[in-house]
Amino acid sequence: MSTTVSNVVILLARIALGVTLFAHGWQKFFTDGIDATAQGFDSMGIPAATASAIFAAAVELVGGVLLIIGLLTPLVAVLVVVDMAGAFWFAHRTAGTIFVGDGGYELVLVLAAGAALVGAVAGGRYGVDGVLRRRRGAAAR
Repeated sequence: MSTTVSNVVILLARIALGVTLFAHGWQKFFTDGIDATAQGFDSMGIPAATASAIFAAAVELVGGVLLIIGLLTPLVAVLVVVDMAGAFWFAHRTAGTIFVGDGGYELVLVLAAGAALVGAVAGGRYGVDGVLRRRRGAAAR
């Protein structure tokens, strides 16, 4: 597979992950609100429910935007994996099924895996990180 095709696929994956995360962060901040999100987190036994709700909402909303534009991709990827690990542990692991419609962990698993993969390739060529890498490389010559 050519590098161009690989980088287009990475770009598409970043955008898909970013849009999905942004929507979930928006929901936590603005649709449901942090107070309701924190109450939901508290009912699931998530420690420091308000702080956890703010963390999850911020990682998802801001991280989603950063993934879409390809900025700070490795850092965002780590934060998303941490966020999804918490979601798995506290909200989905005891559901007894993988299927999200039944409370399972499939969505958080796919989001974490996608974020890890996109972070491992540093967001690819087509994003702000890629532009900055190329500029640094050109300046070093």
